[in-house]
Amino acid sequence: MDSSAPPGRTAVGDVGAILNQAVAMLRRGSSSLTGLLVLELCLIALFWALLPDSFPQVSTLQAIMFQLPELGILSLAMAIPLLSGGLNLATVATTNQAALLMAWMLTIVMPPDAGGVGLALWIALSLALGLALCVLIGLATGILIAVAGVHPILVTLGTMTMVSGFSVYFSRGTTLSGFPEPLLRLANDTVFGVPLSFLLFVALAILVHVLLTRTALGVRIHMSGSNLEATRFSGVDTRRVLITVYVLSSVLCWVGALVMMSRFNSASAAYAESYLLITILAAILGGIDPYGGFGRIAGLAVALCVLQTIASGFNLLGLSPYLSLTIWGVTLLAVMGVKRLARALLRGPA
Repeated sequence: MDSSAPPGRTAVGDVGAILNQAVAMLRRGSSSLTGLLVLELCLIALFWALLPDSFPQVSTLQAIMFQLPELGILSLAMAIPLLSGGLNLATVATTNQAALLMAWMLTIVMPPDAGGVGLALWIALSLALGLALCVLIGLATGILIAVAGVHPILVTLGTMTMVSGFSVYFSRGTTLSGFPEPLLRLANDTVFGVPLSFLLFVALAILVHVLLTRTALGVRIHMSGSNLEATRFSGVDTRRVLITVYVLSSVLCWVGALVMMSRFNSASAAYAESYLLITILAAILGGIDPYGGFGRIAGLAVALCVLQTIASGFNLLGLSPYLSLTIWGVTLLAVMGVKRLARALLRGPA
């Protein structure tokens, strides 16, 4: 490379290389998605053989669809920062704090005799305050990362600790419960047997997929994750991109809070603590590069189905849920090992 070349020209060359690499990664992603689909079919066949009377039932499929949405939405909230080359360790803490704020409004501030239009206004106000809180957390996180230049792990770890601590103080470690009936329908009602919360997750997954693959912002997120400096030299306002990434992640946490409130009819600072690492596991298992820049939401969705199928199968077998966590980790390590071995075989002898 000519050392006298201006930075802009060098960056353009780097961006071209990034785009070429992206095409190659997307092609490899197709085979990765196929592998996950094969794994899912194998798991279905295995549990079908082990549990011929209980596993191949509509109730099993419904149970998977009821249990998947909150983990799926939080995984989407984790996937967007991962694609940008960052990480959001505050997703669960943000979700719980938004849920506590909305629960406080609906159980303590709202008059107990509220009904009709008044009830609808109180619910709308509560949801708006929860959304505003999530946007504020996302903005603060994004500004510290994009403008101050602090590493995402340090920022989101600090945000997680601060938000979790305030949530415990705010709720005094108690659980707020007893929400209006319209809110509970989100996670309990069905449409032709399909839970509304699952349909919401599917809609969000499609929207995030379209955002990441069919918009200028999505391209910039992938480029920033691939090579932040080259993207900046190419004229992209990477600060704005990164701030938007963490705001979007926090908005998805707000949706996750709604689903969890509806599902459990309660809110607590301690809910879904185990989901944090599982969302990272699901994203990486689904083919999202942990270093950023490459990945597909379709792969994440199939990975979530794989994990939930394992959990449901183990539950029907009467095995401990903690063993499911172990198998999830083994599955991730096995998939990564198979990918590494396949790449080595494709390269052939040196």
